[in-house]
Amino acid sequence: MYVSIRDDILLATGFESIADGLRFYDIPGVELAVDRDYRVRAVTPTPERPHLALSSDDDVARLSDQTRRGGVTISAFLLPNNFNAPDIDRELAWVVRVVEVAASLKVPVVRIDAMMHGERELPLQEREAIFASGMKHVLERTDGLRVDLGIENHGFQGNDPHFLDGLLAAVGSSRLGLNLDTGNFYWAGHPLDRVYEILEHFAPATKHTHVKNIRYPEEMRNRPREIGYEYETYVSPITEGDIDHARVVGLLRAAGYDRDLCIEDESIGKYDEAGRRANIRAAADYLKRLADD
Repeated sequence: MYVSIRDDILLATGFESIADGLRFYDIPGVELAVDRDYRVRAVTPTPERPHLALSSDDDVARLSDQTRRGGVTISAFLLPNNFNAPDIDRELAWVVRVVEVAASLKVPVVRIDAMMHGERELPLQEREAIFASGMKHVLERTDGLRVDLGIENHGFQGNDPHFLDGLLAAVGSSRLGLNLDTGNFYWAGHPLDRVYEILEHFAPATKHTHVKNIRYPEEMRNRPREIGYEYETYVSPITEGDIDHARVVGLLRAAGYDRDLCIEDESIGKYDEAGRRANIRAAADYLKRLADD
């Protein structure tokens, strides 16, 4: 295992360059978000090129050169997809292209968003059928590529283990698994003891991770809560929350997971730049120790 960080989190600690931020924290990997115009942040940006477009073969070559020169590993591409979008053909073409680029750059996984239009209104089976149809299309169009797809436990339906189990069974591909967010099941209101059970259940299907933490008052930790309960109040630095990441990493390792632990500390808005850097430094050092054990 090794440590990576989401591009948004890294740059929010005061860096203009992904390469500079990774050197500061002494971590090799970054997850790059891809917008619907196929743009990612340049690893070493210039005023003329702060972003690169994955729709352009020339820009893909530039991104490859920047990562090679900077010693940077792209651990994953992140997509905010919507498999119930009005223009589903455009949505699917975008996802397929990003998977193809990931293969060309040897990026092992693309994060797929579980959230979609109508997820709170449609019945479970219909939602699973819509999502499974989109996933099957992407997998068929990219058959043979060595890129996994990781559905993040994100939002309402993504943090429902029944939805995730049904979806994985319906698609039935070894390339499809989870982008396992270590904090989101807790965010969704599952009691802490149940969170560990869910994480252990999905550890064998994990393709990528997001690492975050939450610190609730002790009396609230092992009782159900409404989804997202006072998250902005209780979200915490990774090293200070209720979730024991040594235990979580142990579950992942036992299941055979050997990719990155990707920092997604969403508590940074509570701190000034110095505090943000201190918290990310502490998280990076902590996760490096866990990855090396």
